[in-house]
Amino acid sequence: MNKSHTIVALSTPPGRSGIGVIRISGAMSLDFTRSILRNNEFSPQPRQAILQKIYDPENGGMLDHALVTYFKAPNSFTGEDVIEISCHGSPTLLLHVIDALLHLGACPANAGEFTLRALANGRLNLSQAEAIRDLIDAQTYAGVRQAARQLGGELSGHLQHTKDSLLSIIVPLESSLEFVEDDLPRDIYEKVASQLDSLASQTEELASTFRNGNLVKNGIRVTLAGRPNVGKSSLFNALIMSERAIVTGIPGTTRDSLSEAINIDGIPVVITDTAGLRSSNDEIELLGIERSYRAIFDADLVVIVVDCSQGITAEDEDVIHRASESTLLIAHNKVDLSACERIQPSHDFNGLSAVYVSAKTGFGLKLLKSSMVSLFTSIDMNETSFLITNARHYDLLKRAAVAITCAKDQLREGKSEELILVGLYDALHYFGELTGETTTEDVLSQIFSSFCIGK
Repeated sequence: MNKSHTIVALSTPPGRSGIGVIRISGAMSLDFTRSILRNNEFSPQPRQAILQKIYDPENGGMLDHALVTYFKAPNSFTGEDVIEISCHGSPTLLLHVIDALLHLGACPANAGEFTLRALANGRLNLSQAEAIRDLIDAQTYAGVRQAARQLGGELSGHLQHTKDSLLSIIVPLESSLEFVEDDLPRDIYEKVASQLDSLASQTEELASTFRNGNLVKNGIRVTLAGRPNVGKSSLFNALIMSERAIVTGIPGTTRDSLSEAINIDGIPVVITDTAGLRSSNDEIELLGIERSYRAIFDADLVVIVVDCSQGITAEDEDVIHRASESTLLIAHNKVDLSACERIQPSHDFNGLSAVYVSAKTGFGLKLLKSSMVSLFTSIDMNETSFLITNARHYDLLKRAAVAITCAKDQLREGKSEELILVGLYDALHYFGELTGETTTEDVLSQIFSSFCIGK
């Protein structure tokens, strides 16, 4: 990132739309805008949208009527002068306007460069910057809510409180090291040890929310597996509420894997329908079966679909055995058939959870969906608790908790202040990495490379 450059990018998604927004940030933003408006006297009031005509700088022809909004530094998203041009959403028009600005001297923005400039100019911290990406990428309302809370500074505020508590411990230890010849009184050591124990527990508790936070952000991969003609494709269509998969009474109809994403209680779930597993000499069907096993191995959860009217057959047991290394759930399908009444239901096959459903009537589908999620989490995603959704944050919190615990143990063992302070300063460093205060340039580059252009 070269902060001396004025950057430009399309901030709305590529493609046709009612409006497309072009964002410019940097010292020359207003000058470049005046050039395409052919108005050197253009001096807009900050944060007021003004209707203007945009011209082609090369031939002087009018390109569009657009709303132009000026955000004056430092009170802008990036902390620099920012111009947002809202044109009609023609891809050709938007590209032509951006090309005109590049011809005038603007530089194309890199992925996440607007947000990176906001970070560099103190408009937000690193955890808030990451929340912007998570908010854009959120797949469910629960994901939106968690990202919005992080963007609002909830994580930063919690960490600031923890850092302040750490500093209140570091200061007397440093003073003891520098100015006091004798050791600190035993009651003070006990108080410090108790404070460190509390801080370690709080940090561990926050880190432990990552299991549920990761589900909110990344979801669960579920594969429907089983022998042919047990109703996997029918169940797949019923779960996604769309006739996505072809369904016939001919065994082996499904030859390839199909995947669709749905939302179950605030958790994104990708469901994959697979080809029936059986012995076959058909080359195409064998390719489908190979992909089925691949989908089984890649899944977080495998739902073994069996025909309720036939009970669990030897072929079903073979499928269960082949998928035994995965988390399994048995779905007894076709309970609408009268023959099911003659089958003694087995709710517990080899200790596995089982659900009785009918893809045809919809019976048991709600229970099946909730069972998929409950195998991974027991919390209500509609609750108000804040969750750690970022693996980087989880890793740093765990490291900080270990560092604080080590410092506490050394304190109780009567080790010197120098050794105790090493762990406390390590914990401060990890907390600083979370918010970007001590994060290296390589890590920042890796984080912002995952952002979209124009944000």
